[in-house]
Amino acid sequence: MIISRTPYRISFFGGGTDYPKWYEEHDGSVLSATINKYSYITCKVIPQIFDYKYRLRYFKTEQVDEIDQINHPSFRESLRFHKINEPLELVHTGDLPAGTGLGSSSSFTVGLVNILNAHLNNHISKRKLALDSINIEQNFIKECVGSQDQVACSFGGLNNIKFNKSNVFEVNPIVVNNSTIKNLEDHLCLFFTGFTRNASSIAQDQINNLSKNYTSLNELKDQVDLAIDLLYKNNINDFGKLLNEQWRLKKSLSCKISSTFIDSAYDKAMSLGALGGKILGAGSGGFLIFIIDPNFKEKLISKMDNLHYVPINFENLGSQIIYYSR
Repeated sequence: MIISRTPYRISFFGGGTDYPKWYEEHDGSVLSATINKYSYITCKVIPQIFDYKYRLRYFKTEQVDEIDQINHPSFRESLRFHKINEPLELVHTGDLPAGTGLGSSSSFTVGLVNILNAHLNNHISKRKLALDSINIEQNFIKECVGSQDQVACSFGGLNNIKFNKSNVFEVNPIVVNNSTIKNLEDHLCLFFTGFTRNASSIAQDQINNLSKNYTSLNELKDQVDLAIDLLYKNNINDFGKLLNEQWRLKKSLSCKISSTFIDSAYDKAMSLGALGGKILGAGSGGFLIFIIDPNFKEKLISKMDNLHYVPINFENLGSQIIYYSR
């Protein structure tokens, strides 16, 4: 049996500039961090005595003889991409719900690519892990997704990820002392709205509006450098205020990003002392993140009674094989 563990991520700044249709013309830049909530995949070879070749378990169970018969797109295309012919059982579990803006879909694909390479005795770099995952999601599954999540989940850590016109990405770790990381963690409040959504359909709307949103996307990208400078200065309060500006710009990209419920929850958090925040991922549901003075944090948590608070910390290891036994 082999087990992979792959973190989810929080995207703070620059989301939307990681879509290929944008960065192939204008370059892209994001600031993101992986968190101590994970996607787990187990893999084991099964005897040929069963009346199926592939057994896949997630929120459903599939037992099929051919890869083409698999319904789950990431399982199907990842197995096809790696030319897997042996009978396998693959099982996925996650710490948090899918479709909630934490990069869970890409965490799944990255973890799956990692474990299939381990099964094949291939030792791949984090860069190749990210590139193969991007290729599978964008070109094999043909999902409308960006490229930041696959990189973040592969590498782990607090990073500025840049994308250029040659489809090459650059990972620049944000090297700050432990007290700054702790300060940022202490200021964070993550809440689940209770709603999941299809990120691909929301992303398609944003992609369709790229030319119209040229100015906003450039501002979103420019704020990445401002945010990094604030982290180096350990100025988390202004980091939070800048995040409020990021949310304002993000909402302008598509009418599908926010909702009456999200706007109401956001306004309530701001009235309770939050400095800024945003909906994570494509929008329209999932998780809200806020930056708030630690002195007001408990009050915010207690008053946001229609949302579920999830405590988090950062992690810096990225996708790993945590158990390997033949």
